[in-house]
Amino acid sequence: MTAALETRPASAGRVGRPPERPPRRKRKGRLTPYMLLAPTAVLIAVFLVYPVGSVFYYSLQKYNITQPYDNGFVGFDNFVKIWSDPTFWSSLRFTGQWVVVEVGLQLIFGLILALVVNETFKGRGIARALSFAPWAVSGVLTTTLWLLIYNPISGFSKYFADWGLVPYGTSILSSGDGAFWGAVIAELWKGIPFFAILILADLQSASPELYEAAKVDGANRVQRFFYVTLPHIKNAIILTTLLRAVWEFNNVDLLYTLTGGGPGGSTTTLPLYVADTAVDAKEFGYGSALTVVAFFILLIFSAVYLLASRAGKDLEK
Repeated sequence: MTAALETRPASAGRVGRPPERPPRRKRKGRLTPYMLLAPTAVLIAVFLVYPVGSVFYYSLQKYNITQPYDNGFVGFDNFVKIWSDPTFWSSLRFTGQWVVVEVGLQLIFGLILALVVNETFKGRGIARALSFAPWAVSGVLTTTLWLLIYNPISGFSKYFADWGLVPYGTSILSSGDGAFWGAVIAELWKGIPFFAILILADLQSASPELYEAAKVDGANRVQRFFYVTLPHIKNAIILTTLLRAVWEFNNVDLLYTLTGGGPGGSTTTLPLYVADTAVDAKEFGYGSALTVVAFFILLIFSAVYLLASRAGKDLEK
């Protein structure tokens, strides 16, 4: 028995001991990624999470700085009020009309512009610079330029009046339809280059061998566009359309400074109605509720759009 005890492994006596802790340097190495990400996480929390959370919080409050005695928690009363608010529904309808017209026209003209400047010709660099320059102009400055163009005394309206097309002193922004199309044209001037830039970047990566093979197979220019170019730039079109739809939905600066939502509220979008409610009327609670509704509208639209795009890819496979 003594021999058996003596031959027992020395490690048997260490059974049941807790595992050794990793060295301090190794533990510090594990924390390094989190320490590096901490500043960014703090900035996101301060400038994104907190503002979004505040909007959701105030959407359940009646909060008007001009009537502090009446402020307080109201639950979902603001959302019930939205349901019966005619201005909300009219602004939502106009927002949908604005997004569809703007994004559709920007896509069409942006695609044409990208195809044109993708060709090889003398002065192509200058043409690209001039074509893409409007995208660098701010929304307020864009409005200033187009207000001068639409000015009934010194703008194009004066020349139209000289030709007998319209009475003198007539402004395109004085009627509902005229204000809508005037704003559409101004936003097109600024938005078309965005589509053109992203689509052109994708066109530049297309392999010339694909077009050569299509030519050998007898494909004409139209067939090469639909069977070679369009499939290649489809992902860029999907992404650009989604981004631009969200931006046009949230468009405030151009419409606010060009038409002010008029005449008679005919060009008031939902974000512009939010600005009028929260900033001008000081109804921050109701304005926050409108913002929450707009947030979920964009969230649902983006999800449906991306799912439809993915479904289209699956059908092609």
